[in-house]
Amino acid sequence: MSFLSIFSNKYIYIPVILWFLIQCYKIVCDLITTKKFNFRRILGAGGMPSSHSAVVCSLATLVGRNEGFGSPMFAITFVLAVVVMYDAAGIRRAAGKQAKMLNKIVNTPGLTNVEIQERLVEVLGHTPFQVFIGALIGVIVGGLL
Repeated sequence: MSFLSIFSNKYIYIPVILWFLIQCYKIVCDLITTKKFNFRRILGAGGMPSSHSAVVCSLATLVGRNEGFGSPMFAITFVLAVVVMYDAAGIRRAAGKQAKMLNKIVNTPGLTNVEIQERLVEVLGHTPFQVFIGALIGVIVGGLL
């Protein structure tokens, strides 16, 4: 099996293409709302829908359909999907809220003498609804392809 066979592996290329399309969608939405082209959005986290959730759910659905929903491989991808979605809606979202508060504190005149070189990234996680929509898209794509 050659390295190039990864390009014909549907368990790789379908989730990756789905991730890319969702991130491009976010760039277009950002362009429409802010009137600015932000290419950094392609690798950025957060926003609607959750590309993380879509990727892991498409992978789990593909594995379930092709290997069986009772297979060990499906169990692995399912548990991975649950962990990623929990992280996106829970831990990373909380870290984003903390970053927002810290940015406010540091930028409050007279409150701190801290000088920062750059602001903390505030959009790290997703709302539960963004995770749900991403998961739904992933299940649909994984089920159709």
